[in-house]
Amino acid sequence: MKKLSKILMVFFASIMMFGAVTTNQNTVNAASTKSTATVKTKTIKDQAGDKVKVPKKIKRIAVVGIYPLPSVLATFFDSADKIVGMPVASMKAAKNGLLSEMYPEILKAKTDFDDPNGSDINTEELKKLKPDVVFYSANDATMKQKLQNAGFTAVGVSAVGYNFDAIKTLNAWISLLSKMFPANDRAKIVKDYSNKVYNKVQKRVKKVDNADIQNVFFLFQYTDSSIVTSGPHFFGQYWSDAIGAKNVASDLTQKSGVPVNMEQIYNWNPQVIFITNFTQAQPKDLYNNSIGNYDWSKVDAVKNHRVYKMPLGMYRSYTPGVDTPITLLWLAKTAYPSEFKDINITKETKTYYKKVFNVKLTNKQAKSIFKPTSAASAY
Repeated sequence: MKKLSKILMVFFASIMMFGAVTTNQNTVNAASTKSTATVKTKTIKDQAGDKVKVPKKIKRIAVVGIYPLPSVLATFFDSADKIVGMPVASMKAAKNGLLSEMYPEILKAKTDFDDPNGSDINTEELKKLKPDVVFYSANDATMKQKLQNAGFTAVGVSAVGYNFDAIKTLNAWISLLSKMFPANDRAKIVKDYSNKVYNKVQKRVKKVDNADIQNVFFLFQYTDSSIVTSGPHFFGQYWSDAIGAKNVASDLTQKSGVPVNMEQIYNWNPQVIFITNFTQAQPKDLYNNSIGNYDWSKVDAVKNHRVYKMPLGMYRSYTPGVDTPITLLWLAKTAYPSEFKDINITKETKTYYKKVFNVKLTNKQAKSIFKPTSAASAY
């Protein structure tokens, strides 16, 4: 805008110009207001490596393909009001875990758009939800293209881009959400707490003698016709490494979920078995050989009753999620009870949720995380 000092030197001229100047000033102010009003987006870099323009005010969120994320979002906001759509597998965990008890509004989220097998979505059904953003699995380029072609604001979130390191993955998720929703920024407190737990576990398990290192087996999926475990590039390997144990399947050439047979399990003879919530199986099913024609009675973990169902808090704890630091502590205490005998896992869980997310759990709620039902199974 032109400087007014020269105009003010001549009074009469300034009087003559007053109307024009006022009009011009109003025009500038209007343009400025309009410019401010139209800046309703900001650019973030998602975990697919894309720069994405997202609304500054996001009121409606849908999630496709990235199963743990609805639970992370609800805990991050301490509310599920923004979540309008989520995968079927996520909803099943919500209904049968702590998530729906803490945030019953999540049960209003729609799943109609989702293929129950998790391989596709119906974009027309998704459009009916009018999401401001759609979070998708960052490694699924086909899904990204489908969402973008349908006109959605697609934000990639990676569950596998951090070498299956559950702590790093959770920290990265919270960091991304904190950039998108700065009013809810929890990036530092989550990172500090989760890293503190990780370091505590490392300090203690390093004291375990080589002869006492536990051989563990992750029962990822289990039916009357198949047994699936964690190969060397899957979350079971990360958990084993993180608690100073040996994943008995670490030498397999197949990388992630790997079908195995009982002969292999007999040869490995694990001392501890962890059963995920991606299967309905419970420890009693191994103790009683009640699924299929498998005989587990020869396995040390079964003989010594060291078969455990993994926790299910806000989501299935085998994957990254808000329960990850507590899951790590529980796994370490379960594998090495003498090294962690001072840890009260119920107390730690309540402290974690209150300090990090300002969520207050009762003793009953905290304890329920470590006694999940079979109904929460994804399959």
